Amino acid sequence: MRALLLLCGWLLSAPVMAGAPIVAAASSLQFALEEAAAQFAQQTGHTLGLNFGSSGNFRRQIAQGAPFELFLSANEGFVQALYDEGYVDSAGVIYARGRLAWVQPAGRYSVPSEQAPLAGVQEAIAALAEGQQRLRIAIASPEHAPYGVAAQEVLQKAGLWETSEPLRVQGENVSQAMQFALSDEARGGLVAYSLAVAPALAERSEAVLMPETWHTPLRQRMVLTPQAGEVAHAFYEWLQQADAKAIFETYGFSTD
Repeated sequence: MRALLLLCGWLLSAPVMAGAPIVAAASSLQFALEEAAAQFAQQTGHTLGLNFGSSGNFRRQIAQGAPFELFLSANEGFVQALYDEGYVDSAGVIYARGRLAWVQPAGRYSVPSEQAPLAGVQEAIAALAEGQQRLRIAIASPEHAPYGVAAQEVLQKAGLWETSEPLRVQGENVSQAMQFALSDEARGGLVAYSLAVAPALAERSEAVLMPETWHTPLRQRMVLTPQAGEVAHAFYEWLQQADAKAIFETYGFSTD
């Protein structure tokens, strides 16, 4: 019964595309991978079923037998764990390196400088101490999402992890955290830069990059599962080529 319920949950969350390979991808890739999949379909005639969520949840679901054919994680650790435990046949490849950014609603507050990118967090903490409005700080869950881990590392490095605790709101994945960061109750959030520069959100947000040395590098790794078919293999190879790299770079990822 438990296995049946899990399978139903995966199928309900998956796009209904008969015969299309099911791809599990980190939420930070939502806009970039949709564009990549559309270009791949235009070039090859093959469509894909894209599922976006937290990398940690996908890692667990693949270990439980979820019908995913390709997994694009927001870090390399979850893919490496699947390989070490024998759930996939290789350690895959790094396809991009992500960036963490402070993102806030456009035009509502002063934008932190590159020299002080956590000024928004500090301002929210100061406002709380003075009994003013409680302005939320959004991050993805460090338990499931690599961008949440990076956000925690940044706040800890700056000595703001404990003092920001009353203000923090966590998204199950970085896409949900982005929604929280742009809400009326938020000062902003530490989320994926790739979401902030996406056309669908760029006009609603303002962003400043976090120094990469402040957190563990977001080396994003992908791997084929044993269920992968011919189309999934083709997309895996395509994602390592120039056309895909150009798309990733448009959304703020590094591919070198």
